[in-house]
Amino acid sequence: MTDVRPLAHTFDSESGTVRWDAHGDADAPPVVLLHGTPFSSYVWRDVAAALASRFRVYVWDMPGYGQSAMFDGQDVSLAAQGRVFTALLRHWGLTSPAVVAHDFGGAVALRAHLLHGARYDRLALVDPVALAPWGSEFFRLVTDHADVFARLPDNLHAALVREYIGTTGPRQPHPETLHRLTEAWRGTDRQPAFYRQIAQASQRYTDEIQPRYGEIDIPVLVCWGEEDRWIPVEKATELHRLIPGARLRTIPGAGHLVQEDAPAALTAALWGFLTE
Repeated sequence: MTDVRPLAHTFDSESGTVRWDAHGDADAPPVVLLHGTPFSSYVWRDVAAALASRFRVYVWDMPGYGQSAMFDGQDVSLAAQGRVFTALLRHWGLTSPAVVAHDFGGAVALRAHLLHGARYDRLALVDPVALAPWGSEFFRLVTDHADVFARLPDNLHAALVREYIGTTGPRQPHPETLHRLTEAWRGTDRQPAFYRQIAQASQRYTDEIQPRYGEIDIPVLVCWGEEDRWIPVEKATELHRLIPGARLRTIPGAGHLVQEDAPAALTAALWGFLTE
């Protein structure tokens, strides 16, 4: 099991300090990986390592996630993350990278592209949050009572996070992976941050861009775990239909966390898309 390594670099964003790193030859074609919620760049570790043999791979933790800043009153909404990502691309000096985005990161990448002028060479969307309706009963409960959940005893909070992450697909992630994903949200600052990011996750941020998916004119791959329990695979067909020229790839046996359920199959799909 790969250890969690510190992200070596920082960027001061409007929503706090972002930690990021890059792997592979500095002169290789750039690929940027975006994580989803409630995860971090950790879920991309195996895919990033494989892609780094051919590409310059950029990974980062969004504000409010992983190794990046977490604080009371922080704006971690999709609106803020889209602006942060656009600014981060400028900071890196990337004018047209390939982008691979999972879950919540899919909405971030789409907002940056459609609303803020971020340019991509191509875009792979992996089980993205992109189409209405989305948001579970749990999301709505947390939105109404985020302050209460933030004060749960640590052991109850940890059990809730573990069970929540364990529902992404037909089986739970590897025990060590599940442990790391759970521990990432434990602690004085991290427990409130977990509920903060859920409370700020509003469908209005995808409603704003969904009518514009037909404007996307770059190569797009829609990739989906066939046994996704969070966003059903039927959404893959719908999104594929809305984006002109998009390609669709579903991965058997994988749930929402495709990176954990089928890293080899996902890497193969991404490799083919990124190198063609």
